[in-house]
Amino acid sequence: MFNLKALIEAHMDELAAIISREHGKVLADSRGDIQRGLDVVEFACGAPHLLKGEYTDGAGPGIDVYSMRQPLGIAAGITPFNFPAMIPLWMAAPAIVCGNAFILKPSERAPSLALRLAELAREAGLPDGILAVLQGDRTLVEALVDHPAIKAVSFVGSSDVAQAVYARGCAAGKRVQAMGGAKNHGIVLPDADLDRAVSDIMGAAYGSAGERCMALPVVVPVGEATAEALRTKLVAAIASLRVGVSTDPDADYGPVITAAHKARVEGYIDLGEQEGAEVVVDGRGFSLQGHEAGFFVGPTLFDHVRPEMRTYQEEIFGPVLQIVRADTLQEAIGLASRHQYGNGVALFTRDGAAARAYAAEVEVGMVGINVPIPVPVSYHSFGGWKRSAFGDHNQYGLDAFRFFTRVKTVTQRWPEPDAAPSARSAYVMPVME
Repeated sequence: MFNLKALIEAHMDELAAIISREHGKVLADSRGDIQRGLDVVEFACGAPHLLKGEYTDGAGPGIDVYSMRQPLGIAAGITPFNFPAMIPLWMAAPAIVCGNAFILKPSERAPSLALRLAELAREAGLPDGILAVLQGDRTLVEALVDHPAIKAVSFVGSSDVAQAVYARGCAAGKRVQAMGGAKNHGIVLPDADLDRAVSDIMGAAYGSAGERCMALPVVVPVGEATAEALRTKLVAAIASLRVGVSTDPDADYGPVITAAHKARVEGYIDLGEQEGAEVVVDGRGFSLQGHEAGFFVGPTLFDHVRPEMRTYQEEIFGPVLQIVRADTLQEAIGLASRHQYGNGVALFTRDGAAARAYAAEVEVGMVGINVPIPVPVSYHSFGGWKRSAFGDHNQYGLDAFRFFTRVKTVTQRWPEPDAAPSARSAYVMPVME
């Protein structure tokens, strides 16, 4: 695993180019994709400590109890197109250091990076058969979930598919963690540093063309004065955004993944307009000179979005930011807490008491305080609530070692060699006396 980390670092530019060429995200974003995966590889190098069990000396007369973590056998990972390096490494590194063989099924929309990672893993010394990459679509996903030799399935994708994979896998007696979609909210209080908040919101809303489950597609200003000031600053910031090809060093984001996805995102913009939201900045029909056939969507901003609108309730997964106005902090907490998704949320404020209350009360799995994309560091764990995650274990961190192992507990007694055996058999439940 140390060798793999070193090889990925040495091949960083090559790997980033593969991602950008196939996915379309800008090179700097591709490097970030790889680096966040590398963080988990580095964490997995601590496996000797993380796999330690527990030991109790003298739990009873001459009796000791200890536990050990053992691998499940074969695990499978089904990963999405938007992070071709990060999420496969989130899954594969912990699974393998726990002693499992791992089958990786990358998205058919961005399949190449997984193959290159497998080549580097072999070069790092991983034995043949421990990491396999299988390419395919829904048919392969169902085959992996159904196969009796596969004991655990880790999935990241849309919520509907995540729920189906979770149900199917559990019905087959497997351990399943299935991460779904999101509709993350960024709440802006009147005391927030607006310039900093706008800078953070812009990157979180439009980075990677909004194709992130931890993107920030909804901003909730508290109070009309905050809303008007925020809107003015967002419009000015959007005017300076640069949409371009992945190799353009000055581009802020690139195209979306497919022509079908471009049509889907623009369809949601049409729907928002029909629902009565105000289209402040319209990204439909965006064309990049020299790349007129590219799958580009311009930055879009809606205002006066209402909670009953479909465009608010559903995940758009594109460069579309919606403003939903609230009168109070409690109203803003309610918006995020009642939403069907519960992946991440961010609060922008200078008020420590408000931030503490918000973090405690909001019904969302990951919270950022003046942090727009609160993806935890590798030694914590990643996971949402409600329809953003199905299963009892989060990604990476200690939860990964719990997910990819099972606990065996041993109770042992070593009688003295000359000790007399018990006079009679015991037929009652044994107790430690």
